[in-house]
Amino acid sequence: MKGVLRKSGAATEDTPLDAVEALLTRQTYDGVPIAPLYTADEAIASRPFATAPRDGDENPAGWDVRQRHTDPNPGRTREAVLADLENGATSVWLAVGDAGVPVEALGEALKGVHTDLAPVVLDAGPQTGQAAEAFLALATPETLGNLGADPLGLAARTGVRAPVPVDLARRVAAEFPGIRTFAVDGTVHHDAGGSDAQELGAVLAAAVAYLRELTEAGLSVDEAAGQLEFRYAAHADQFLTIAKLRAARRLWTRVASLSGVSDTTARIHAVTSSAMMTERDPWVNMLRTTVACFAAGVGGADAVTVQPFDARIGLPDAFSRRIARNTQTLLLEESSLARVVDPAGGSWYVEQLTEQLAQAAWQWFTEIEKAGGLAAALDSGLVERELAATWEKRRKDLARRKAPLTGVSEFPNLTEELPVREAAPEPPGGGLPRHAYAQDYEALRDLADAQAVRPKVFLATLGPVAVHTARATFAANLFQAGGIETVAGAPEEFDGGVAVLCSSDKLYAEQAEAAAKTLRERGAVKVWLAGKGSYTGVDGNVFAGCNVIEVLEGTLRDLGVTA
Repeated sequence: MKGVLRKSGAATEDTPLDAVEALLTRQTYDGVPIAPLYTADEAIASRPFATAPRDGDENPAGWDVRQRHTDPNPGRTREAVLADLENGATSVWLAVGDAGVPVEALGEALKGVHTDLAPVVLDAGPQTGQAAEAFLALATPETLGNLGADPLGLAARTGVRAPVPVDLARRVAAEFPGIRTFAVDGTVHHDAGGSDAQELGAVLAAAVAYLRELTEAGLSVDEAAGQLEFRYAAHADQFLTIAKLRAARRLWTRVASLSGVSDTTARIHAVTSSAMMTERDPWVNMLRTTVACFAAGVGGADAVTVQPFDARIGLPDAFSRRIARNTQTLLLEESSLARVVDPAGGSWYVEQLTEQLAQAAWQWFTEIEKAGGLAAALDSGLVERELAATWEKRRKDLARRKAPLTGVSEFPNLTEELPVREAAPEPPGGGLPRHAYAQDYEALRDLADAQAVRPKVFLATLGPVAVHTARATFAANLFQAGGIETVAGAPEEFDGGVAVLCSSDKLYAEQAEAAAKTLRERGAVKVWLAGKGSYTGVDGNVFAGCNVIEVLEGTLRDLGVTA
């Protein structure tokens, strides 16, 4: 490691090894250090199966392949649900109410579904009570599923508080042993820009609040815990996702044990992140969701939902749903990913990351509890402030391409033709914001695409091709991320607008100022230089690590493009 850093000038022969390691260590958004190397000295001694989903050595059946449906047309939804169940899906996650199938049409949408074999999970938002009653009217004692109640999650999404449905939970516990009442959903915190530990801590705080209310209403602690299922976002950072799900089990085991629950196993539903999905170059979403699904499986999720690659565009079609199903089928049946319990267990890196993430999540959980619980923390704005601070850090990394988005901030395709999809119902809002990692880039792309003539930037290349190609390619990639076309040529070919000098440092020293003067004389309103260095006539620099969003916004303004 020292040898590599010595070549780059970041270290010398006298630099101590701990300083070398510090140079190569990065921090997560929770402040958890990610070291370049882990050894047995960092190993965490954990109890058997403390982070595993179940006892035993193998799980041939794998996890539950849960497909989500949001089409408000009950007939089309029924056809899609049955097609999914016939071709690999093992359960249904159904949006009901204003953001999905009408409550009164629930029976039509589920006609032909054997709910004693294929669990049905509801997501009805503000209409959870009505949807639950409609579903229970169709249910038998053998029915499997989840009613999707999550009043604290709903409050986070919409800002509207609903009571905890204790009467519903009592009825379900007494009459429907295969149904759970609550889906404690952390994805609302993830979608608002929160970190992994913030998502974990908020879910734990919500679960504790439900546990308290249910036991106070007369349910035993085992009955109350049995009504809870947990939902987390799985994203494309595979190791953090693996560690998050393992930490989730460790955290719930601690709470459940202290509460006197006999079965401390957490049932976890992992959903591929909505925030990481892109509207531009949506085909790359297949890669993102595959990595996230792999991580969810390795992390021990009991149920996994892979979002179709076109989810940001509108209602998924049959092809995109098939790809989402097959992603899981390949990992389960051809990779045998679920056969081993806790396959990441014993990895020095993953064990350490799990422990540190659990510690960070517990700290956030205790902060929420000190604030009076999750409801009070939402009302006071504590949750929103903390999530917003994390989002701003992530947003800066996205703007500087430290967190690159293939097809959006890196390698954009200005000539792509996006798939056309029917608009999906808008999910409920009004509470915490809903962010997409690509939103700033995609907004600029939309603005550029709306112009009658696509905005252009001129790449003024100096010297032979072998000298300027690297920086010209870098500059083209950067400006195209904002929907700006690039054309290259000698400074004498420029005909006005914005220009970027592209060459080597050696040629810059010899020719940059003269070239900038030529560009000014030919009508340049701004002259950038690809690389670093200050020269007369050059207004600014574009380089790896610069704020790309600021460069693109300024360039569009310079070209007369405004929203």
